[in-house]
Amino acid sequence: MNICVFCSSSNSVDDIYFNEARNLGKLVGSKGLGLVYGGTNVGLMNEVAQSVKASGGKVFGVIPKLINDYGISADNLDELIVTPDMTERKKLLRNHSDAFIALPGGFGTLEEILEVISLKQLGYHNKPIVFINTNGFYNNLKAQFEQSYQENFAKQEYRKLFFFADNFQDAIGYIENYKQENRGTKWD
Repeated sequence: MNICVFCSSSNSVDDIYFNEARNLGKLVGSKGLGLVYGGTNVGLMNEVAQSVKASGGKVFGVIPKLINDYGISADNLDELIVTPDMTERKKLLRNHSDAFIALPGGFGTLEEILEVISLKQLGYHNKPIVFINTNGFYNNLKAQFEQSYQENFAKQEYRKLFFFADNFQDAIGYIENYKQENRGTKWD
């Protein structure tokens, strides 16, 4: 099983987030799972990738040429693909993944994980999606989702499209026990 992890590429975030990324990577690697990620050598992205590798797991990176040209692509991966743009990057990340996790991150992390949720909602895939809510990082996003349910912008059943985990163990546990559901379309 390959798990795609979306997360911060910043080295400036608090140690609590690096610890969670490191622990997630150790668990993924020790279980013989593969990591699919954005292919950089910075931030939480690098931390999770290095931890997976150190724990015996395989790491597959996908980086767009623009970011690769900045000189921040990882060099010790099992495979690194350089794509022409972000659109192709995200497509490859999705196609090579059996599950998705969002550790804390910025605009890119949110854009990537929300696209995966939207695609699941529309029926393009039925893979598990997890937010790891380290240090309450995603509490405001949860509140925004709640407002969408309450004001009928999103169906109540969409709560099942993803899971908010308190930590890396709960995230992997959810993925390992995930049962696909047959759903109708958004407009049923």
